Amino acid sequence: MSGAARAGAEAGVQGAARRIRVLVVEDSPVIQQLLSHVIGSDPRLEVAGIASSGEQALRMIEREAPDVVSLDIRLPGIDGFEVTSRIMRQTPLPIVVVASDVRDLDIPMRALQAGALAVVEKPGSMARADYQTVAHHLCTQLVIMSQVKVIRHRITARAARPANASAELPPVPPPTAAAVTAEGNIRRFRALGLVASTGGPAALSRILRELPAGFPLPVFVVQHMGAPFMAGFANWLGTVSALPVRLGEQGTTPRPGTVYVAPGDRHMQVENATIRLSDAPMVCGQRPSGEVLFQSMARGYGAAGIGVLLTGMGEDGARGLADMHRTGAYTIAEHASTAVIHSMPGTAVRLGGAVEELPLDRVAARLLQLTSDDKMAS
Repeated sequence: MSGAARAGAEAGVQGAARRIRVLVVEDSPVIQQLLSHVIGSDPRLEVAGIASSGEQALRMIEREAPDVVSLDIRLPGIDGFEVTSRIMRQTPLPIVVVASDVRDLDIPMRALQAGALAVVEKPGSMARADYQTVAHHLCTQLVIMSQVKVIRHRITARAARPANASAELPPVPPPTAAAVTAEGNIRRFRALGLVASTGGPAALSRILRELPAGFPLPVFVVQHMGAPFMAGFANWLGTVSALPVRLGEQGTTPRPGTVYVAPGDRHMQVENATIRLSDAPMVCGQRPSGEVLFQSMARGYGAAGIGVLLTGMGEDGARGLADMHRTGAYTIAEHASTAVIHSMPGTAVRLGGAVEELPLDRVAARLLQLTSDDKMAS
């Protein structure tokens, strides 16, 4: 089997299935040609059309009915953020942001908040040494994201929930007995881990925005994202959170009220109250892996840990969350009503790894409840 055929199989594209139709939204004629070549060379994909502006893209979506959109964020007229917002309101489609400057992620992150599913690096030039790797990653992300069933309520549910929407979501019970020690004392939590994949930037920003300065726990974050974007992603999270956000560094002693983001292409663990990084093999097809983080938290913090598994494709983090649960940690899986992709948290629930499932907009409130002064005083 050829490499392209294997990649297609990995992404769930079967045999002789029709090619996935990609609308390319890009204003540079040179990059239009390059992306057309990259996409057209992949047997899984075909170019459905090319739009030079956001306005043109919105018109072409109705006419061409693409399966997925490759979106440049720096466009004449309306920018990529507004294009994403309108697509998600009017004709929801999977959107992959293709960014040329990996150091400036403000607009791509805003697009992810608006409903884009992924951000990848633009190939830029066939002369660059890693052109084949970057081009293959772009095509694979387009294939994978084209399989995601995007629905309109992802945006409207957060921006303007219907009056009766609360009845559609599960009520939030008080913390269960898992938050109490065998002696009946309220547990003192010492660390929080957050793991996310597809749809994660918006979910993580939602939670971190609602945690106040002085949050009493160190926060460890694993987000599946291309390595070149991780430093910019951490910087961006710092602009939406009252907590300082930094990339995890080898040998750092975690401090309460600080967010540590796993750096690109490195596993992050917490051992003996110290951050450890490694380039060990991928776990669940990921590096960094939420499985690795959660398993280290199970060993290092036991019942004093809190683990939260958010939206994502695959199973990364699910068994690690179950390991945390077995040690007595408080574990939360994002509810299907808000998860862009429920595979990761759903797997954790099936494994019995979640103390409770919560919609995204109720996770931060639960974390504040678990770590309030009266809970932490014992």
